[in-house]
Amino acid sequence: MQVVAGVDLGGTNINYTLVDKEGNFLIEEMCEHPALTKQGPAVCLKQLESGLKFATQQAGVDVADIVVVGLDTPGPASSAGVLSSRGSTNFVHPEWKGFDIREQIAHKLGKPVTYLNDANAGALWGHYAIFGANSRETSISIIVGTGAGGGVIVGGKVLKGRVGFGGELGHVLLPYQSIAEIAGLEPHCNCGRTGDVESVCSLTAIERTLLPYFLTKYPGHELGKMDLHEAAKLVRGLADEGDAMSRDIFRVQARALGMFFDEMVNTFDPDALIVGGGVLETSLKFQHWFVVEVRKGMGNQREEQADIPIYVMPNGDTAGARGAAIEALNLARQSGLF
Repeated sequence: MQVVAGVDLGGTNINYTLVDKEGNFLIEEMCEHPALTKQGPAVCLKQLESGLKFATQQAGVDVADIVVVGLDTPGPASSAGVLSSRGSTNFVHPEWKGFDIREQIAHKLGKPVTYLNDANAGALWGHYAIFGANSRETSISIIVGTGAGGGVIVGGKVLKGRVGFGGELGHVLLPYQSIAEIAGLEPHCNCGRTGDVESVCSLTAIERTLLPYFLTKYPGHELGKMDLHEAAKLVRGLADEGDAMSRDIFRVQARALGMFFDEMVNTFDPDALIVGGGVLETSLKFQHWFVVEVRKGMGNQREEQADIPIYVMPNGDTAGARGAAIEALNLARQSGLF
């Protein structure tokens, strides 16, 4: 039985999936293995190989059945899978700087390996799940978690750009000054920019900027008695439960995403907009509320574009591995490996 593998290599865990040549997923649930990235490439890649063996056992196939491996990691990295010379998100060991992770994994496994950054992989999966395998549509995905990333799919293919930084949507600048609820704030991003998507729409933004600001408007709130780092993690759950301050914070994020989508609509005229990540690992009721608020942030759309749908990313926890597997599946088909 010939299959392709999808490997989502994060800072803490590696998520695996397997797909047969018809596009059927052989692993439906989360299949994780520790990443050990902090111990450097040699240890991490050995751990990746062990996890892949475990995943094939779970699916009832053999490692020898894998014809292509699809890999994704956090960026920044080139389109060929060479991590930035300054290091990559969560890859803090010095030996990761400038590391050709795609080539080294291909050498270790003795198999062809495709590469996407994790946000592009998630975007590809969202697009595939909505439009199917032979899609020619265009979609824009934004993935909001600890940071913010995204992906642009044009004609069913990932837009990677000249050096692989295509779809770095978290660092698109926003007209954040027009969000009345945060008038006077200057949200700063770790990348050095002020007012990009990540500086407003991320867990980091909640901790550094939004939560401290809104606590001044809600004196005596329970989160004000806690360490900000820990308190920020609770905002999503409280917002889901209807807490007024937490809803205000997420309303700001939704309106900011609406502004971002408005820019994308006027740039790409896409067929769909997709939101994913931890921001919407919530109840369906909250997801609906959030999407309505995003739509409000988009302002007045042209009549011809006002019906562009906004989707919640399907299979959020496994989207990266699934997207990486789809990229590998496309290569296998194009190269005649199946």
